[in-house]
Parts: sequence; structure tokens; C-alpha cells
Amino acid sequence: MSDVRPFAALRPTAEFAAKVAALPYDVMSSDEARKMAEGNPYCFLHVTKAEIDLDPSVDHYAPIVYETAAKNLAKLESDGVLVRDPKPCYYIYSQTMNGRTQTGVAAGSSVDEYLDGRIKKHELTREEKEQDRIRHVATTNANTGPVFMTHKPCPAITAFIKNWTAKHEPEYSFTPDDGITHTVWVVDCDDAINELRTLFAGLDALYIADGHHRNASTAKVALRKRAENPGYCPDAPFNYYLSVLFSSDELMIMDYNRVVKNLNGLSEEAYLEAVKKNFEVTPATAPGPVKPAARHSFGMYLNKTWYNLTAKPGLIDESDPVECLDYSILQKHLLAPVLGISDPRTHPDIDFVGGLRGVQALADHVDKDGGVAFSMYPASMEELIAIADAGQIMPPKSTWFEPKLRSGLFVHTLG
Repeated sequence: MSDVRPFAALRPTAEFAAKVAALPYDVMSSDEARKMAEGNPYCFLHVTKAEIDLDPSVDHYAPIVYETAAKNLAKLESDGVLVRDPKPCYYIYSQTMNGRTQTGVAAGSSVDEYLDGRIKKHELTREEKEQDRIRHVATTNANTGPVFMTHKPCPAITAFIKNWTAKHEPEYSFTPDDGITHTVWVVDCDDAINELRTLFAGLDALYIADGHHRNASTAKVALRKRAENPGYCPDAPFNYYLSVLFSSDELMIMDYNRVVKNLNGLSEEAYLEAVKKNFEVTPATAPGPVKPAARHSFGMYLNKTWYNLTAKPGLIDESDPVECLDYSILQKHLLAPVLGISDPRTHPDIDFVGGLRGVQALADHVDKDGGVAFSMYPASMEELIAIADAGQIMPPKSTWFEPKLRSGLFVHTLG
């Protein structure tokens, strides 16, 4: 049973929605954020990456950064750019990219369900990244960016969304320069709110798709607030956090590719012989980049040549949801033993290239800097859920979701 609640969002008026909405804070550098927000005082990056309003010499984790974020959020509200809804609502949020649409519901998810494992994760978090978001949430007293969540398909929730969006006009609908259309409907009818809450309650579990650090940090802020308020109310806003929940069959994971800067001291010939111990290796016959067409196959770019790699059958343990993942197979049987990438989280010689950039970006990278690149067959939502259900962790950098949820369309304040 899942406790997914409506909340009274602090959100932009229709006039300002397109100007406020911003990409998540963690998909760009501070310099890139400055350029994105240039000339737009309403851009939500002034809240989520507030260092852009300070001298570039300022430490991005200095207290003044979080204080500036809180001040900028308060100004957007005092200027009437952001307005709080008069009562708790749900918010249907649709994104259309390249003709494909995914539609979810913005709501408050339960801190307790995250703490007791009913909201399931598939990724480890890093302490320094958690501490950054803890300070941001605590200083702004708000969840300023949503956690991207999913659930197993529920036909009744899908039918509710289709029925509501067919019968009601959207609150926002806009298409930025990247061509992705964002559309929001407000579910503000009491009967509909109660119906949707009941439908969510029928879900056995929720899953984090993206935003593990946001999830972990807001839970730790809630624990801190509980300690400061021993008689806290279980319904207090800080016991819930901002999320957007999608049916898993609405989502698509893109490939997350690998580039290694050198051959670990091996000659090209010795490297290829080492790879052949665990993989069938054949030069590509068709011109252009190799994009794998099936699980357990890989593209490899080396010295201006694309190869097809196929894992030999004995490598694959299909009974283990992590071991049979292509990212695990490549790491365990090639990256670590041949190229010396023992820990891809920390090794300086490996880079990761999200699938949105295209496979040709791998060849461009190697042609410029040398080394070798691997194109991956993307993980599936079924694999992600199986790993989370097993209480296991996916290899680092093995999911890339597009389109990204915009920040600023909904702010969940903690009371």
C-alpha cells in the first residue's frame, strides 16, 4: 500500500511557467547554467544552482550559495511569479519528445516508505552530493526539484489520467528551444483527488528511476526535523517529498556509453586478443557507428574501426538480475581485467556518454583523444525493477532517462 498524497504546490502562474521551468541542477555545469539563465530573472536555476548569481570564485558549497537560493525562491513568490495553490492537489505532467509522450503525476511521496524500503532504489549515493542537497533543502525549506519515480503498470491509474486530460484544459503547455513539450493539468476536484489517492494506495511499491540523491537528502532533512520536533504530526509536510510518478511502461531508458582513455599499456593487437577471451569480436561490415541491436551485444570503436562484440554464453548468469546486465558483463569481463578499470565510480580513465548525444559522439571522442569506446544496449525498465525488487544495486552510470523533468513547475515546501 503506497501513501502518495496531494499537496498545495508553490508553482508559476501560466504567464511565467515557460520562463521559470529549468533543467535539473545536476545535468549541467555552473558555467552552462549561467548561460541558460542569462537575461531571464525567472529561470529556476537561480534557485537550484544559485552560485550563478555569485562571483565565479565563490565555492559552490559555501553557505552563501544556499542562502542565495532561499532568497531567490522567496523573491519569486513575493513577486507573484510563484503562487501557492489554495488546497492540496495532484498535478498531471506530460512530456513529448520526438513524437513520444510520457505522462505522470506530481505528488508527495512518503519519507517513511523510503526509509523502510517500500520506495525501492537501484543506485548508491555519494555523501558529498547528499550533503549538498541536504543543505539546499534545509536552507530553502523546500523540495525544489522532483524525484523521478515509477511504478508497475496500473490500468486504473492510466485510465484516470487519460480521462482527466481528455476532459480538462491544461494549466500549462509550452515547448522550449529543445523541442520537448511540457503540459500540466491540475487535479483539483475533491472526488477526483480522493479517487486518485485510493488508486495509488493500491500499489505495492514505488521505484526511484532518477534522483537518488534528492530522495536520500530530503529523507535526512525529515529525520532532522523530527528530532527537532519530538511531538511532530505524521501528516507534517516534511514527512513527504516532491515526486513525479510514471507507469513503468511509459518510460524509456537510453544507452549510457563508455569511453576509456587508453589501452592500459597494451598494444592494439594484444588488446584485441585479450578481448577475444570473453567476447566474439568481428569488424563491422556496415558503414557508420555500431549501435547494438540486442542484449549481450556491444559496439566497440578502436583506431577508426567499429567492431561488433558479443558476450560468450558462459559469461552470463541469467538467474542474477545484476550479473546478467550488459553493464555488469562489460565491466566484469573487459573493463576491469583488460583495461584496469577496477572501480568505474572513481577511476580517472573512464568517461560516460549519455545516449542523447548519439553513438557518433563516441567515435569523435576516441578520434580526438585516443583510447577505446563502447556503445551499449540500453537497460530496460523490467531489468531496473527486477534489480530493485531483489534489493540489489545497478552498476554506476547504467540508466539515462530522457526527457528530464523540469524544475520549478512544482515546489513542495516543508512547512
